[in-house]
Amino acid sequence: MKDIKGIIVPILTPMQADESVNFAQLRVQIDRLIAAGAHGIFCFGTNGEGYILTDEEKEAVLEATVAHVNGRVPVYAGTGCVGTRATIRLSLLAKAIGADYLSVITPWFAAASQQDLYEHYRAVAEATELPMILYNIPARTGNALAPETVAKLSEIDTIVGVKDSSGNFDNLLAYLEQTKARKDFRVLSGNDALTLPTLEAGGAGGIAGCANVFPENMVGIYEAFMAGDLQKARRCQEAIADFRACFHYGNPNTIVKTAVSLLGYPVGACRKPFDALSDEGMNVLRKVLADAAGKGVC
Repeated sequence: MKDIKGIIVPILTPMQADESVNFAQLRVQIDRLIAAGAHGIFCFGTNGEGYILTDEEKEAVLEATVAHVNGRVPVYAGTGCVGTRATIRLSLLAKAIGADYLSVITPWFAAASQQDLYEHYRAVAEATELPMILYNIPARTGNALAPETVAKLSEIDTIVGVKDSSGNFDNLLAYLEQTKARKDFRVLSGNDALTLPTLEAGGAGGIAGCANVFPENMVGIYEAFMAGDLQKARRCQEAIADFRACFHYGNPNTIVKTAVSLLGYPVGACRKPFDALSDEGMNVLRKVLADAAGKGVC
């Protein structure tokens, strides 16, 4: 099993004007991210618009990704669905295609108890036997994975890590504390502002949406930290603050995808209705990107 570490990019899903998937540009983005030093490619994360793709589209995108990555870095597949049966079906498909890891978001919309969540993940793990990363993003799903539940799930061999996108650093620290008995269990930040703090606390890295825009900078956080250059790591971490402030103007997925387009890559817009960005937001985003380029942040 390839180690879970570093900056894993929740790659955006490029689209044509008619909202069909742009596979040629997908391959361009894969090469761009790997050339920048990305430690993994993650399909169907929040930035990949996994919430709005059909199962048939997911199958085609994952097949294209696995084939084009061609073993250069691990491929992670987001296979979480509202129901357990659907999650198992999509996870088995990802396994057959050749994904290295599953990333399974909590079920959403309907409220789930911690026991419900435990049984959901246990059933998926037993059915698939592919290494799995739990995905906690309660602001989007309405269901939060408690540290005690993560600790209990970490006792299952094929559940090998957790991504925390809660933005609550105390929650991430509790994940680290309650899973420390298992040496190969990895805790990843899903909030890009917490990438360096996560590493400093003993985490393995981050699944970083901003790496779609600034891949070398985001990889620089991890590489500088591992090399013991904390000053450089902090500079890289601080360099994304102005860009993240742009999220105030719209859906963060839209900000990221628009930014990549402004960098000269025809990745298209997010699928409607999640594609709006005001003129003010666009002007601020253009300035932030220009300022970053002037400082050599890329």
